[in-house]
Amino acid sequence: MNDLVTTAIQAARPSYDGQGVKLITRLAPGLPSLLADPDRLGQVLAGVLSNALRHTPPGGQVTTSTGKTGPDVEITISDTGEGIAAEHLPHIFERFYRADAARDRAHGGSGIGLTIARALITAHGGTLTAASDGPGTGTRFTITLPGSANSG
Repeated sequence: MNDLVTTAIQAARPSYDGQGVKLITRLAPGLPSLLADPDRLGQVLAGVLSNALRHTPPGGQVTTSTGKTGPDVEITISDTGEGIAAEHLPHIFERFYRADAARDRAHGGSGIGLTIARALITAHGGTLTAASDGPGTGTRFTITLPGSANSG
């Protein structure tokens, strides 16, 4: 898992550097193995990291950390960006939903990235959740995947 996260961070770093957003990584040692498709998990990480960058202003930061909760593996991507209002939070994984009505496809993505990310994580037996204390407080996405002892 840590290798997968490291690869995603390395791929994202040039974009972060170019926009003046600090990218921090905290990897926990000794994580259990996962029975998972590394390409699909890489796609999810790339999408969430891209989303975090899009909503974090220059001078902000995004922290990606790995850890273990019981037998499960967690990846958390937290940003110091715009945050999400409480009324929008339950809907951000819906197809074509945009919390900011002023954003269109040319300025904020297609509105399906988080829907696809959640579907891919669910297909791996995991969960993808989002939390924010509201506008101006940043957002935290948490991916939880079963360790290999739970898979199958």
